Amino acid sequence: MPDYGHDLLFGSFITPSNAAPQDVVALARESEAAGLDLVTFQDHPYQSRYLDTWTLLSYVAARTERVRLSGNVINLPLRPPAVLARAAASLDLLSGGRFELGLGAGGFWDAIEAMGGRRLTPGQAVDALGEAIDVIRGVWDAGNRERLRVDGAYYQVDGAKRGPAPAHDIGIWLGAYKPRMLRLTGSKADGWLPSLPYVRSLDELADANAIIDEAAADAGRAPAAVRRLLNIGGRFGPSGDGLLSGPPEQWAEQLAALTLEYGFSAYILMGDDPAVLQVYGREVAPAVRELVAAERAATGTPGTGR
Repeated sequence: MPDYGHDLLFGSFITPSNAAPQDVVALARESEAAGLDLVTFQDHPYQSRYLDTWTLLSYVAARTERVRLSGNVINLPLRPPAVLARAAASLDLLSGGRFELGLGAGGFWDAIEAMGGRRLTPGQAVDALGEAIDVIRGVWDAGNRERLRVDGAYYQVDGAKRGPAPAHDIGIWLGAYKPRMLRLTGSKADGWLPSLPYVRSLDELADANAIIDEAAADAGRAPAAVRRLLNIGGRFGPSGDGLLSGPPEQWAEQLAALTLEYGFSAYILMGDDPAVLQVYGREVAPAVRELVAAERAATGTPGTGR
């Protein structure tokens, strides 16, 4: 698969545990201090052991200065898209353009239904997510003076005022694995955000990229319009044969290969160990950037920015 040329991002994926709330915030600040670009939190509103992710994102935005923030991924079935759009734009404005919108179609339907959400089949959930993206982008289009109308099967907006516009073009990143979600990612989203532990092989990543690229082309978009992000896990230690199991320089070589051969450009490390975040941000990230920059310079690969 090609290198799509995006700038590289490195981030953390922190558990939003409510047992020690300030420890969660401290890990976000540690991520920023380590030089990481992005801090993310999972969003399970039905999980009583977790802080509410939206409240946490807002609080962390006020306690940091530089890092971008995102849900990983926001639970759409329990967050109405028109309200979510205004909340996202507001947080982006308040944080100086540091918010990105990771979105998921939902999956734990018993828990979602118990919290008052509507149970959907997998196919219905994909269709609902597609409608939600239209609603969200419509709300953000504050320069359009026409009232927003979306007459969907799952979401209806009938004459809503648009705005506010976010401070920057917020990326909509979808957590997706199956073909219909991957095609939606290619046709409407700005990023694809899977988790490496849920992927059986690198060939599966390549196949998914091909589906996204084809859907993007069918929608009149360049494949590079979709950033490829990846949640990762691993351990630092002696050299080994496994993926992301070894010293920082081995991690750097393997992540650089994922960029150059599979098109990924953002790596979000799952875990709550501040020492690991320091090694990742201070040693791995710069080394990956150096390796990728050298290869891009040698091959003349153009950059695409975001």
